[in-house]
Amino acid sequence: MSSSEKDVRLSVGDAELTVNPANGCRISSLRIGGTELLRQGERYGCFPMVPWCGRTENGLFHNGDVQHRLPLNSPPHAIHGTGRDTVWSTARVGEREASFYYDLADPWPYPGRVTQTFELAEDSLTLAFGIETYGDSFPAQAGWHPWFLRDIGGGKNVEIAFDAAWQEERGENHLPTGRRIPPLPGPWDDCFGMPDGVDVTLVWPKQLELTVKSRAEWVVIYDEQAEAVCVEPQSGPPNGLNTDPRYVTPIEPLEIASTWSWRRL
Repeated sequence: MSSSEKDVRLSVGDAELTVNPANGCRISSLRIGGTELLRQGERYGCFPMVPWCGRTENGLFHNGDVQHRLPLNSPPHAIHGTGRDTVWSTARVGEREASFYYDLADPWPYPGRVTQTFELAEDSLTLAFGIETYGDSFPAQAGWHPWFLRDIGGGKNVEIAFDAAWQEERGENHLPTGRRIPPLPGPWDDCFGMPDGVDVTLVWPKQLELTVKSRAEWVVIYDEQAEAVCVEPQSGPPNGLNTDPRYVTPIEPLEIASTWSWRRL
């Protein structure tokens, strides 16, 4: 294992963060006072969704008149990007922060670079992405897919609270239909619009409150599994490469950040 593939650990106060650049630069562990907040095992931690988020319909997207085909890793769609399946390089590790990168490559059709940074404080974690192009402009997305444990050991399940402006109506193909509807009660595997910025609170009763915030305007909430729930801030909606493209240009990278802050109850 090269130095760029070793796990990186940051520790501030009683907060401990572990990042695994060799396995998609995912957060493999976030512990507060010794309590793990993220699911372990096969689907674990928090992985990056880049250079697209959620499902891209039938693995197809256009850049102008040019059509591109992505691998169908969740047939009939392509899901969650390629960054999570890539070995990232470690750019810098400080006492409280670390940064990583990888260069976009096949099956993504455009050259560029993705960077991801982590900054840990005693009561917060700030994550940030940048996507830049080495050539032509292209549509892209970025976001995070954390698996928060439903029960962190207190015997009571986490409660999710948020106030979205709308919910993207989900079609039978699991993609937004294009209609915006009033938010429905859960369980969810749904995308919500928060035009004033993502703001979602998770409360583990009598233990911990954690708030996920981002200037991004989209969040997917997924709580259909027994063991974990997901709060996914992202730069655009599912299938957004086609329906709401945000272009990375030579003079304007795509940038997105999210802060998780917590307090004991």
